[in-house]
Amino acid sequence: MNHVIAPRAESEEPVYRADFAMGEHSVRHLRRIVRLYLKGWGLMAVADAAELAIGELITNVVRHVPGRRCQTLIFRLPDGAGVRVEVADGCPGLPVVAEGDVLDEDGRGLLLVAAVTDKWGVETRRDGGGKTVWFECLAAAPVTPTARPAPRP
Repeated sequence: MNHVIAPRAESEEPVYRADFAMGEHSVRHLRRIVRLYLKGWGLMAVADAAELAIGELITNVVRHVPGRRCQTLIFRLPDGAGVRVEVADGCPGLPVVAEGDVLDEDGRGLLLVAAVTDKWGVETRRDGGGKTVWFECLAAAPVTPTARPAPRP
């Protein structure tokens, strides 16, 4: 079952969580979701990089994970310092940074992730049953999200 878990109203942690079976349109939808969250958090300076990086991670899920199922987590770093995105799946195979020919049509996704993000990595599950690929895009200076204007009396 596909579902999104919204943060509880009393929680101050700004976060997006989703558990999906990915398809051909998933990259476009998740890029849009990342952009909406970053706009709300006042982090538009990192939106292009975060959209490109999440697109590459989701493409890897679609191409390499049996069943195309993954969990996606998007959250703002403390004090608005940036955004962290995690894509976890149950496939034990680790992603490989390709060193192919310059004319190859694919295989450069992780090179792009490394080029446009400030940090990225892969963490294996302790039980060997999967992994989490993550990245962080840091803002030049911590930002406070735009507050809604107070209603007029």
